Amino acid sequence: MSSVLPFRDERSLVLQLRDAISTMIEERGLQPGDQLPTEAELTQTFRISRPALREALKLLEQDGTIYVKHGKGRYVSAMATLQVERPITCFESVTDMVRRFGYKPTNKVLSVAEEAPPEEVQTALRLDARARVIRLERLRMQGKEVLVYCIDYIPRVIIPDHVSDIDWSGSVLNLLERYRQRPSMSTASASAVLLPQEVSDRNNLHDFGSAFLVTEVAYTPVGTPVLFSKDYHRGSRFTFSFVRK
Repeated sequence: MSSVLPFRDERSLVLQLRDAISTMIEERGLQPGDQLPTEAELTQTFRISRPALREALKLLEQDGTIYVKHGKGRYVSAMATLQVERPITCFESVTDMVRRFGYKPTNKVLSVAEEAPPEEVQTALRLDARARVIRLERLRMQGKEVLVYCIDYIPRVIIPDHVSDIDWSGSVLNLLERYRQRPSMSTASASAVLLPQEVSDRNNLHDFGSAFLVTEVAYTPVGTPVLFSKDYHRGSRFTFSFVRK
């Protein structure tokens, strides 16, 4: 099974293990009330240390995926069996998200600039009054159709290279990884809006229609905010789901 393969992605080991255990629950068809394998069995299955395993199990308990019966073990909760097509709480790059919907997107860079952060960005990224940010404006497209209008803000201090020397058409998360600042989690808010009028006028997007705006702050594993994003998804092309906990 895929869940027993060694971990080789960019996320922290504990997050990888948390997701692998969730996958194991699904693959084994465990139902609410079923007991999870013991710690000894899980460490052997995933070839992992017991301290890392316990941290991953704590995350699953916090998520409501499992619960503990003291003195008896850990059990699968009803929450673990609630599946949604694309949870709005899922942290991933916009490019990966668009691909999950079946598109083969291309990225069109509209502008890249170094500037003083707007107040909202300054607060979200915990920057001082003298700080600078890189503002990246892009379109995610399927052929000639615009799927997502995106604005990203990155603290200038974590990108030492000259802005013009960087290829901004790829994944921002992968770019941040190059500078050892790849985020692994985020907080987000969502709202139904229209594209700002000046954005519609400047990019000839009057047919974009209603948009689903996700405003997100992404953090490194140690809690440092490294990315502030506003992504306007074309309402006629995307649906999102959520589970209330």
